[in-house]
Amino acid sequence: MAIPININDLINSRIVENARIEFKANWNPEPVMHTICAFANDMDNWGGGYIVIGAKDRDGSPEYPISGITKSSVDKISKELLNICNLIEPRYIPVSEHVVLDGKDLIILWIPGGSSRPYKCPVRLSAPAGKAYYIRRLSSTIKANAKEEQELFALSESIPYDDRVNAKADIEDLRPALISNFLHEVKSGLYEASRSMPLRSLALDMKIAEGPSEYLKPLNVGLMFFNDRPDNYFRYARIEIVDKPDATGTGMMEKTFSGPLDRQLRDALAYIQNYIIKEKVVKHSHVAEAERIYNFPYAAVEEALSNAVHHKDYQVPEPITVTVTPEKMEILSLPGPDRSISDESIHALRMIATRYRNRRIGEFLKELHLVEGRNTGIPSMLHALERNGSAPPVFETDPDRSFFRVTFLNHDSFTKNNDHGPGAAKPIPRKKYYIIYRHVEHPLFSRAGN
Repeated sequence: MAIPININDLINSRIVENARIEFKANWNPEPVMHTICAFANDMDNWGGGYIVIGAKDRDGSPEYPISGITKSSVDKISKELLNICNLIEPRYIPVSEHVVLDGKDLIILWIPGGSSRPYKCPVRLSAPAGKAYYIRRLSSTIKANAKEEQELFALSESIPYDDRVNAKADIEDLRPALISNFLHEVKSGLYEASRSMPLRSLALDMKIAEGPSEYLKPLNVGLMFFNDRPDNYFRYARIEIVDKPDATGTGMMEKTFSGPLDRQLRDALAYIQNYIIKEKVVKHSHVAEAERIYNFPYAAVEEALSNAVHHKDYQVPEPITVTVTPEKMEILSLPGPDRSISDESIHALRMIATRYRNRRIGEFLKELHLVEGRNTGIPSMLHALERNGSAPPVFETDPDRSFFRVTFLNHDSFTKNNDHGPGAAKPIPRKKYYIIYRHVEHPLFSRAGN
């Protein structure tokens, strides 16, 4: 069975973070079983992970030249893999693919976060009755302690919303053409087969459907990416852009972008790049090369809007909104930062989540190169603003984390009062960041439960 990701990109960690890949030089069933169990438990909602059998680990990357496994051992490993997976409780079977890379045989295991967690497996294959729960901590597989076991059981009551079955939809609501286009874009080995596969088989291989054959249903993430109108299932799952060139509303333009999440994100970014972002070329007498300045640097806007799509709660029936005025651009999404990010971390601008709200949405967006790797979005945003000479962003939320607003100030060169004389707006000091807490109920969030 083919894995719906480009193998070269996977092995070289171009899409999937190192912590979600484990390299094994040889087949050793016991540690492989423990790692399968840990990825399936998906303690931090990262989306599970991958095991590459036949490549030696070197600081989280494969050691070259890749050693590989013998072709004659492939069938033997596949049989033993099934045997050890039968020992996992409840039973968990990963997706397995035999690939040839640089002339070497490898076995790739894809282990998405399981919907029946927590999972446990034998500590020793020689004594299969003694079982334990395993989890991932950074790049290591460890046995869960008592406190971590309690957390695993608490997590079992809440599967991330994007990875849940949608009982109101049918498998036929998934569009095979959209699935094939995705596989083609990410250069997956599954692409050719997808053009002739039955939809049910394709959806199961992609892990975007679950259930028995008589009641096979799509997962929410499948409808979000592989249906033409996800907002039919998730109210206001769209991006709205409001351009207000004047405070009175004269000449105001409103645009709505809907459709599969990747399409609406691309379309909204293209609109911003073509119609919102302005450029100035400044020539300096002492240098030959002209300086290019933008009212809002595209790279920063791209990071902020992509993060909004990734981290939005799609159970909240409100759109992502982008509001543009002569002074600023605001990107608003609901709710705010995940609770795993402390207030102190937000203040220090170290917004590193230990748990993802949408594990599968992020996985698809990364494969399409629409979001950065884990926890790299904000540093990229800040770098783009500083490189453009723009003021730092303003991050705004409330104590209940009910919303999150990112504000980019228009570059001084594009504002009317940019001489900083009497009555001019004072520029925000460079390299100083702000987080503002609102102690009022957010007007959009108050309707979220309707």
